[in-house]
Amino acid sequence: MKTTVVIGALGALAHEHRLAIYRLLVQRGPEGLPAGAIGERVGLVPSSLTFHLQSLQRAGLILQRRESRLLIYSVDFTVMNGLVGYLTENCCRDSGADCSSGCAPTRSPKAVKRPAKAA
Repeated sequence: MKTTVVIGALGALAHEHRLAIYRLLVQRGPEGLPAGAIGERVGLVPSSLTFHLQSLQRAGLILQRRESRLLIYSVDFTVMNGLVGYLTENCCRDSGADCSSGCAPTRSPKAVKRPAKAA
C-alpha cells in the first residue's frame, strides 16, 4: 500500500463522526447499511452524513452500491486489511526479539497502557 493512500485513509478516519460511521459499517459486515440507517444510528442529518460518507469513499475505505432507490454503504475489507497490514508489517523488526504476540490486535483498545517516559 502506498504511503499517500495510507495517509489519506488515516486522515479520513481522524474525525469523530467518520470513525463512528466506519466502525458501524465494520460491525455490519459486507452487507452494509443504507445511508438513512447510518444517519439515524450516528445522529447525523443527511447533508452532514453525505459529506462524511464521501470523505470515507474518496479515501477508498468504503464502497457504495445502489439497491433500488437506496444507497448502501459497506466497508472495503481488502483496503481495511491492507491498512492494518501496512501499519504492522514491520512490527518488532528491529528489536531482535520475537514479539509477534505484541503485534496481534486486541479486542478492546480502551485500556491500553503506554510505557512511562524516561526522565
